[in-house]
Amino acid sequence: MNFRKFFGPSTLVTAAFIGPGTITLCSLTGATTSYSLLWVLVFSVICTIILQEMAARLGLVSQEGLGEAINKSSLGVIPKSLMIILSISGILVGNAAYEAGNIAGAILGLNLMVEGFNFWPIILGTIAAYVLNKGSYKWLERLLIFLVLVMSTSFLISAIITKPDLSKIFQGLIPSSFNFDQLLLIIGLVGTTVVPYNLFLHASTVKNKHKDVSKLKELRIENGIAIILGGIVSSCIVITAANVFDQSSEFNGIADFALQLEPLLGSAATYVMAIGFFAAGLSSAITAPLAAAYAAKGLFKWNGDFKDLRFKLVWIIILLIGVIVASTALKPILIIKFAQIANGLLLPVIAIFLLYILNDEKIMGVNRNSLLLNILGGIVVLVTFLLSFKTLSGVFS
Repeated sequence: MNFRKFFGPSTLVTAAFIGPGTITLCSLTGATTSYSLLWVLVFSVICTIILQEMAARLGLVSQEGLGEAINKSSLGVIPKSLMIILSISGILVGNAAYEAGNIAGAILGLNLMVEGFNFWPIILGTIAAYVLNKGSYKWLERLLIFLVLVMSTSFLISAIITKPDLSKIFQGLIPSSFNFDQLLLIIGLVGTTVVPYNLFLHASTVKNKHKDVSKLKELRIENGIAIILGGIVSSCIVITAANVFDQSSEFNGIADFALQLEPLLGSAATYVMAIGFFAAGLSSAITAPLAAAYAAKGLFKWNGDFKDLRFKLVWIIILLIGVIVASTALKPILIIKFAQIANGLLLPVIAIFLLYILNDEKIMGVNRNSLLLNILGGIVVLVTFLLSFKTLSGVFS
């Protein structure tokens, strides 16, 4: 069997959401709540599979991205303009914050191996710029598949070596009550898994591999495999953190996490965590600017491809903002947490837009959403909206 056909555009989605934010939020979750919020990751993975299938199907059927579909939708002028403004502000501003977190996270991993080096942001920004400027989709896809496999192996080994309690893991997969402090972790976990900009990225990159609607089944399998793999990686991080931390102890960052693994991994602990963080940060540092550029291209109705100057300017600006912010004295963990919570709050808005477009017969034809997909998508929107509302009301009260 040719397994390569099950790795493609969906792997970019996994490479994007398994970033420093995922590692940070999952580490904090395991360190402070043990296995009790594993059910949130299950929910998040299901949401991601549902929404990314819609985005991928949109790209396959229309051979265009989500931004282009918004412009072609049957909405009136005012609703369409509002949708475009919200999408542009949310995706571009959100991606700038996300990019800063990606680069800051990759630096955390590198600093575990080489301390006191102040030029990591510039070096990482240069690497990401080189990859993006290459403009080769196949080359980018292969690089990110490799990085995803490196991340998966690193965290799977960590989870196994820490000898988790399987009965408690199964208990954590069952939804349970939670307090407001845990609510911030929950929306962060959702925001770091169901990433709004991935909906733009997925729809835009599908057409680079698939041209025929007959490939829809194959695309759905690829989507499920890639996202479930990402969910397993996230779960492994939670499990590892839960095993090596006492919930009453203070978790200050990834350096502490690596130190706690030393009794089990010896001197390799630092390198395992460093490689995982670096791979996560670099892969997401490449995909975030790319997604922002695709979103702008579609929303502003630009023609052209990777080499279009306007397309390049968008990813250059996002990348520069990330490098500049990551070079400041701001704590990387705070940057990362802010980006994830912002993503969680933006998600319901983008999901509503996606649902509307997937029911637009002019765009989707016979491949528009079924009743079941609309119900599942509606549940995702409702739950994420309630989480966002409860989080905002709790903050302002």
